[in-house]
Amino acid sequence: MVKKNAIFFDRDGVLIKAPVDQHNKPKSIKTYDQIEWADNINKICSFYKKNYYLIMVTNQPDVTRKVNSLKNVKRINAEIKKKLDLDDIFVCYCDDTCNNRKPNPGMILNAKKKYNLDLKKCYFIGDRWRDVEASYNAGCESILLDYNYNEEIKIKPNFKIKNLKEIYGIIK
Repeated sequence: MVKKNAIFFDRDGVLIKAPVDQHNKPKSIKTYDQIEWADNINKICSFYKKNYYLIMVTNQPDVTRKVNSLKNVKRINAEIKKKLDLDDIFVCYCDDTCNNRKPNPGMILNAKKKYNLDLKKCYFIGDRWRDVEASYNAGCESILLDYNYNEEIKIKPNFKIKNLKEIYGIIK
């Protein structure tokens, strides 16, 4: 069977656990040894791998902000890709507006072109407003993994879940 659809995953908070600051906002991990896998993520990726491209789409502005090194981020991403058998990773290091930085759809559109995807049949699982808006801007179905962060979600997601296992009822 030829895959024509994808599941896009945000990195921090979806594929791996994200530390939360004192203002109840998630942060990116800084080093490889801080990786904590999201609950059930290995089973979920294995289950969907045969019918969907599995693609990580992540903003990593800490590199540009000089809060983390490119080497650290690349090592973290490589481990995630290997462990979860992801098909691809798209990363934006920008700290300001560019077409790739979520909520803009650039990374998703680049994946569309590379894999000949029908975005109307693709899903984006994220935990923040930027993910929901990027999905909307690209024309994908959005799934918000809702941790009740202290931030406003301006565009209503297509689906809202409290844990990743709930996607089995959404993505067939």
